[in-house]
Amino acid sequence: MMIVTASKLRQNIYKFLDRILETGEPLEVKWKGAILKIIPAVKRSKIDRLKHRHVMRDDPHSFVHIDWADEWRGWSTSKP
Repeated sequence: MMIVTASKLRQNIYKFLDRILETGEPLEVKWKGAILKIIPAVKRSKIDRLKHRHVMRDDPHSFVHIDWADEWRGWSTSKP
């Protein structure tokens, strides 16, 4: 959990608010000797917080419709 001063929060408020939304992690702000917390109203699950990565270059559904008939004919055990 990050702790910042009110001055630092004022300088970078949008950056801090975006970070809170992205990570779901609360931010602590020091103000007049007290600690205040800024937390998201709805906590996102760990899966929702995962960064999306583009690793497949093809549509995953295209793999379901591959015709393997020619490959399976080569494995036939009926011929000596």
